[in-house]
Amino acid sequence: MTRKLAPIAGAAATAFALATAPVQAADMGASGDTIKLAINEWTGQHISTHIAGSVLKEIGYDVEYVTAGNYPQHTALGDGSLHASLEVWTNNVGDIYPKMKEAGKIVDIGPLGLVTREGWMYPKHMEELCPGLPDWKALVTCQGNLATAETFPNGRVLAYPADWGTRSADIITAMNIPFQAVPAGSEGALVAELKAADTRKTPLVMMFWAPHWVFSEVEAGWVELPAYEPACDTDPSWGPNPNATGDCGVDAPVTMKVAWSGFADKWPAAYAFLQDYTMDTKQQEAMMKAIDQDGQKLEDVVSGWMAENEATWKAWVAAAKG
Repeated sequence: MTRKLAPIAGAAATAFALATAPVQAADMGASGDTIKLAINEWTGQHISTHIAGSVLKEIGYDVEYVTAGNYPQHTALGDGSLHASLEVWTNNVGDIYPKMKEAGKIVDIGPLGLVTREGWMYPKHMEELCPGLPDWKALVTCQGNLATAETFPNGRVLAYPADWGTRSADIITAMNIPFQAVPAGSEGALVAELKAADTRKTPLVMMFWAPHWVFSEVEAGWVELPAYEPACDTDPSWGPNPNATGDCGVDAPVTMKVAWSGFADKWPAAYAFLQDYTMDTKQQEAMMKAIDQDGQKLEDVVSGWMAENEATWKAWVAAAKG
């Protein structure tokens, strides 16, 4: 979702309103208590979270950034030791997230608005090494090209870090194909191997996602697994393997903002802002590249966004304070 910038005159009017409108304590809620935002393992999430945190500070709140794993964070959100997580990919949340939602301990604030994709991808030269790609059946034919000393005779799929879950391994098992999922150590390790394979023209298939800055440098293709449908999760007769569920590609990701269930009552203005808050995909990719490729500091990139998008965040602040 793209938020259009207000005209200069509108920004000036907003700034005047901010300077003159009284702030009611009830709207701010417990403004003396720190809002704790979850930090996960990927750069885009750091950007989404720190921009939101910067706006919360402009509204008048104290903010703390707390390192939290993609899966474990939902337990902390459920018990209120964390207060919000601002880029939750709902197709990779594990079992805790739905349980906490069902129990009423966490709530979805609303979508972040990123245009996303997730699945098995490869550097474009793989279509010469593995004729038939992007059709997934081509992987079976060329498994030997993708085998390593660690996986032989099976082909290798470079998977997400182990603490991100077992999605690639689950797909391999459900599809009943001769491959092995090998977890990467980090997001950085995934990117480094992709760039190395692209440079050396060596074989690689890996689990990955978009948006990501690396697509500005590496031309990639996506393996066309059977398109996801809800029946894939429940009906073994659906899909190429009649003896398993899950024999399909990844459901189209949605990036959601998630909060502890007591957030709205404790910090009404903060919650109102987080409901409005969205992140533009192209802007996030540019900021990810600035950090991960160009070596800029996260805080400098976020400060730059705040300076360049003052009309946008001031409108959010004004709306939040009501």
